[in-house]
Formats: sequence, C-alpha cells, structure tokens
Amino acid sequence: MPVLTRNNPSEELLKGSNGSTTAIKPTLHQSRTRFLPVEFDRNGKLYAKPDPDRPAHIQDYYKLRTECLRSRTLFEDPEFPADDSSLNIPNNSGRPLEYNWLRPHEISPEAVFVSDGFSRFDIRQGLLGDCWLLAAAANLTIFPVLFNRVVPEDNDAIRGGRKGVDYAGIFHFRFWRFGQWYDVVIDDRLPTYRGHLVYIKSSTQNEFWSALLEKAYAKLFGSYQALIGGSASEAMEDFTGGLTEGFDMKDVPKHLFEMIEKGCQNYAMFSCSLAAPPGEEENVTDQGLVKGHAYSITKAQAVDIETPRVKGKIQLLRLRNPWGNENEWNGAWSDKSAEWRFISEESKSEMGLTFEVDGEFWMSYPDFLKYFDRVEMCHLSPDCPIVQQLSRFAWKQSSFEGEWVRGSTAGGCRNYPDTFWHNPQYVVKLEDPDEDDDEQQCTMIVSLIQKNRRSKRNKGIECLTIGFALYRVEPTDLLKKPLPKEYFTSHLSAAKSTFINLREVTCRFRLNPGMYVIVPSTFDPHEEGEFMIRVFSETASNMQEYDSSIGVGVPMEVESSVTDAQRITMERLFVEVAGEDGEVDWMELKLVLDRCFREDIVRASRGISQTYQTSAKPPEKVEPSLPAPSMQGDVCGLWSMLQKFILNIAGGDNHHVSTRSSTEQVELMRSENVPQVHADLSNSGFSKDACRSMVAMLDEDGSGKLGLMEFQKLLADIARWKAVFKQYDSDQSGHLNPFELRSALQSAGYTLNNHIVNMLMHRYGSKEAEIWFDDFITCAVKIRTMFDIFRARDALKRNEARFTLEEWIAKTIYS
Repeated sequence: MPVLTRNNPSEELLKGSNGSTTAIKPTLHQSRTRFLPVEFDRNGKLYAKPDPDRPAHIQDYYKLRTECLRSRTLFEDPEFPADDSSLNIPNNSGRPLEYNWLRPHEISPEAVFVSDGFSRFDIRQGLLGDCWLLAAAANLTIFPVLFNRVVPEDNDAIRGGRKGVDYAGIFHFRFWRFGQWYDVVIDDRLPTYRGHLVYIKSSTQNEFWSALLEKAYAKLFGSYQALIGGSASEAMEDFTGGLTEGFDMKDVPKHLFEMIEKGCQNYAMFSCSLAAPPGEEENVTDQGLVKGHAYSITKAQAVDIETPRVKGKIQLLRLRNPWGNENEWNGAWSDKSAEWRFISEESKSEMGLTFEVDGEFWMSYPDFLKYFDRVEMCHLSPDCPIVQQLSRFAWKQSSFEGEWVRGSTAGGCRNYPDTFWHNPQYVVKLEDPDEDDDEQQCTMIVSLIQKNRRSKRNKGIECLTIGFALYRVEPTDLLKKPLPKEYFTSHLSAAKSTFINLREVTCRFRLNPGMYVIVPSTFDPHEEGEFMIRVFSETASNMQEYDSSIGVGVPMEVESSVTDAQRITMERLFVEVAGEDGEVDWMELKLVLDRCFREDIVRASRGISQTYQTSAKPPEKVEPSLPAPSMQGDVCGLWSMLQKFILNIAGGDNHHVSTRSSTEQVELMRSENVPQVHADLSNSGFSKDACRSMVAMLDEDGSGKLGLMEFQKLLADIARWKAVFKQYDSDQSGHLNPFELRSALQSAGYTLNNHIVNMLMHRYGSKEAEIWFDDFITCAVKIRTMFDIFRARDALKRNEARFTLEEWIAKTIYS
C-alpha cells in the first residue's frame, strides 16, 4: 500500500509501492499502432461513421474482416504479432523460454467465444500479475449494457472450434482512454504452453472471450508485460469512462457503507484489497484472504437478522476473489458460517445467496473494515447508457484536458509561490446544495489524471507526482485572469489533495455553495506532462477554464535606442543594399539584421564560435559624405556592414560589385578590420525562418521582398520588441528565463492564454525552457502576423474569420 511521507511542512507527498494493487497502470501505447476512435448513442450503440479518408494505419475491424472473408484467410495482426515482442516478459521472470501462439480451435476442439452467457465466474487468473484487470472485468459482466459496449455483440462466433465460412479469426474490443473510446482490433492467436492458455482463461475450458479481452487490453498498452501490476479502479475507468475514488480504511469516511450501498444501486463498480508487506504478495491469511490481491465488491445490503438476543439489521458485503477458487473468507458470514441460520429464507433468496467453491463470499461490514486496507469505487459518467436509460441519480460532469509545460504552465505546488500561479486554473461554481443534504452542502469529486506516462517507462520516465489545491473565491477576486501570484500568497486553500506518483489523484469534498478555483500541478516546478481534470457533482458545477482571453492590447511604451543619425544611416544602407529594384529579400535582410543586432546575437549564440570566409567582391564605390557610425548600439557599423553584405552576395550581381582585383579586396578588408562573413548563410544569427517570417509579415504584394517603407516599419517593430526583451532579460544573458515569455509578449501588446503560450514554448523554447533573443523576435513576428491575418478577415469584429481552403493554406504557409 502507499506510504505517506512528508516532503516539507506545506505539502504532503505520497509515493506508491510496487505492490500489485497500487502500482500504476499503463497508459495508451505510443507506437505506429493507432486505434479507431468510436462514439456511442444513449443506448450504448455504436455510431456508424464510415470515413473514406481514414488513414491506412488505423485498423478498421469491419474492413479487415471483410478482406479476410473475401480472401478466405484468418487474420494475422501485424501491429501485435504472435511473438515475444508482444509478450515483452523479461527472461528472468521464470516463464518458459518458448510459448506457442495458438488459435482457439487449436487449443480446444469445442472452442466457443462465449458459453451460456457472460458471468463474473467466467474469469480465472493465469500466470500474469493482472488480478486488478480480472476484478474489473468481473464487475463488468454484471451490467450487460456496459459489457456489450466493451465486448461488441458482433464479434464472430468461433463455431465449435471449426473454422466456419464466416469466421475470419479477428475480434475487436472497445476501451475508454482520457475522454475518448477506441476500437482495438486483434487476431485470435493466444500464448500457450503445452497446449494450455498461459494467461487469463475461463472457468469453462472451451470459452475464450476473457482471454481475447485480455489480449486486446495488452495491445492497447503495447505488451502483456504492461499489464503486470495495476489498479482495478483504473481498469474500471477504462471499461466505463467513469470516475474512480479510493478510500484507505485507516481514514474511512463515516458513511462508507451507505456510499457503497448507494453506489451498487446506481451501478457503480467496486474493488478492494489487502496490503502486502514486501515478500508476502499473494500469501493467504488465516482468514482465507489473499494479500496484495484485488477483490470485487458485487453487492452491499443491510439484512434483517434475528437472534435469541438481538433483532435488527446487519450490514453485509458480497465479495469475489478473481481466482474463482477455494480461496475464500472463512470467518463470520462465510459459506459455511453458522450465522446464516439467523437470516430468513426469504432474505436469503432476495440476496441471491449461494454456497459454491467459486471465490465469492459474504462478510460483515465491520470485518471488512478490519481486514481490508483499501476500497475503490468507479462512478458511472452521465453519458453512460445505463444512466441515460434510467431515471435514477446521475452525476453532473465537467472535464478539461491540459498540460504542464516548462516555462509556461509547469509551476509546481504551493511550496513555490513565485511559479505556482502559472499552473492552469479552473473555476467551479456550486450554486445548489445536494438534494438530500441536511447541512445544505454540495458534494464534489475532483479527479486529476496524468496521461501517457507508462509508454515512456522504457526511457526511465515514471509517473509524475501530482495533486491539486482548491480555493474559495469571491467575484471581486475574479477581476483578473488568471488569478495572480498576489492572490495565492495572501489566501489559504479551502481544500487540497495529497501529492502522489500514481496515474490518478481523486478527492471527494463537501463544500458550501459558492465559487472555487482548482489549481492542478506537479509537486516540483518545471516538470512536463499532459493531464485530464474531471469534476463530478450532484448539482451542476459550471466548470470553466480560468485563463486570459486572446487579444491585442496597447504595447508598453518604450524609448527607442535608435538615434535619428542611425536611422538615416540605416535608410541609406537599405538603398545601397536593395539595388535597382529598391527591395531586399530574406537573405539580404538576414545579413543586415545579423549585423545590426550583433551583440544580441553573440549572447544568443551560446558560445558557438563562428568561422568567416570571403566569397565575393567589395563595393564598387562608397559615399564619401556618409559617416561611419560607432560599432556600439542598436544600429552599428553600418558602413562596414554594407561592405560585408556586398562581399557576400554569392556570385555578385553586376550592379553591386566593382572590378577590383582579389588582392585589392583582401587588402581593403584588412584595412577596415572587418570580420569575414560566412557565405552559405549557416552562420549564427537570425534564422532563415525568422527572416522569411519578417518579410512575409509586411510583404503585402506577395513579392517575397520588402521596400523601404516596409523596412522602416519592421525596424520600428524590432526596436520595440528588443526593448521589451531587454526589460525582461534583466541579467543580460541573452535569453528570457522560464515563465517570462507570457509577460514579455503582453508588454509587447499581445495577450495570450495558456494553450497558445504552451505551444510557443514547445516551438521556441530551449531544452532549459529559455527563450533566446532571435527566437523571441521570431515568436513576436509570428504572433503579429497571425493577428493581422485574422483581423483582416474579421470585418464585423465578431471574433470570427472566414477563409476558403486555398486562402487558408496561402495565408498560413506564407507567414
């Protein structure tokens, strides 16, 4: 079981163990395999959405089955081959060296997909440590509507082990992953040893649905190995799309039995487990319970009891061991317990009481609290077909997806006040108390799931330590988006979760009606990851992401560091560089800007030495009245820059070059003490992408060049952006530190939200989440260009713009 430790006085840190009941479950397998997204109607039926443009690498069950039937071949899945790559079991795990992959009719001459319906007694564990998956699958069989959503009814019958005319050896199963259902296609080849199934099998030897379900789930995560160790709660989520919360018995809620009883009545799913000290996993206790093992709770009922001394009700729970064998509870209310004589035959019949060696048993709630250490319950979401079909209680759900990005939204927990406020923020409005709550409070369950971590474990990347804080806010607090640092340094949280390194953190709160802000975060700042946050409440919560609105504002007033003399010099330089056509292209612009902002570029070069070469001729003539400006400042060395620019025109346009000899060129450069410039444009400085973007930003006629007036506008923009950059580059390091990009862009006049800033950090940030000078200029150019493109088409100022496909491609490619 997890062990609670303290990292510091402010936040708690919970580290999970390697036990089978608490280990993290795998995330969606990230490989060339892609699964087909599917949607369901209110009855749980699949929407038929044929898509002729679907990518070829997405496997379509119906199309593949038709092709196999047409060619009279059995399907062989190239994405999950029948070899050790799909097992990925370490050689030191004790498994036999060779498994044979056999089809059902090769294992049993009477093989069938399902025999006499689906039942929680169908499933038995094999050699794989995935009891948590069995517990969830056993729960699923109780609800046919939910079961058929995961195990489609149109899967082939295996036809008594003989390949029928319409049997193609292909099956499909559907699983929920982070808000989306996926259809997973598999072939029917299963790992065996000496002719017997190695992993999950049915209690009926010729039945194969459970083994095929396990194979599809293994494919979802990349291998059978990925299913070793996990949480039944997470498998229940993947089978239903519901929300799971867990409780430790050492801190059990006061009304836990009533919560379980109400959950059973509303089709929630449950699992429970015993702690297992190291080395004692799957040891059997004196009471017949298995340590470190996941059990299902299949029923909760308060039963009338009458003894010679007592008359009243007793709270009973029905549990099941997924092994489905004789390992059952042997205490009070077990199969052979004398206590059953105090229950009427009518009550026994109503309970569905049976006494079989099937792993299922009853026990009293007090004994359950005494011997079990943790219980998990999965609440069905409002879009679940059972919930939609029945007029029972239904949760209200809100959900958002987000990410923590270094330098943008990865602010860490409250122990880091300077960065905590950069985390994503979500506002929840609870207006009405629960219907039956005597204290007029609201129930709210918050779930934070981190996405796509297990697929990175082979790279040494484990789950992040995640959690969240909840703040009560007033309307006056919400005048600024998002909530600033000052708010969090002057207010205490109303509630919070524990920080834990598992896939999901879930907490239940009872709160007074009002507005609350949820701040999900990693424990430490600068840790990157994707997440999904969900809120279940008994009344509507109106959850919204609390972030800035995108827009253009008034830029910060800056004092230009370019003097009139320098500006005149720059204009003369432009005339000389532009030549007869009076325009510069991106290559000419790059050489000019690299020289103008040499000092900024040098700081941004990060110590990379530059090699300069001579490749062209010096200018034909000079303007004797033009003074040589100082080499310092924003516009520096313009005369020398003009010389080097013309020297670096590959081949030299005739109107730019003179007939000086090579010796004269070298002597001139030496006399001017001018560094030589690399001719292939690979020298450090503004990137080609930046210079092309600058040209595109102001190139109204699409010529690929800038005229003098456009060039003047560009210089004004760059001067302003440089002043902003210098303001935030307080240590003159040549780069902005993490978390400064958003503020710098706002000072430049651009208000952006987390989603956009996250993308900008991905695009322009360094590995250390720093923004260097040339990248900042490129970023500013891109943002201004996209704003200009949009505003030009938003004639009615409705925050809407229309483009034809050709127009959109043209505008976005040339920007």
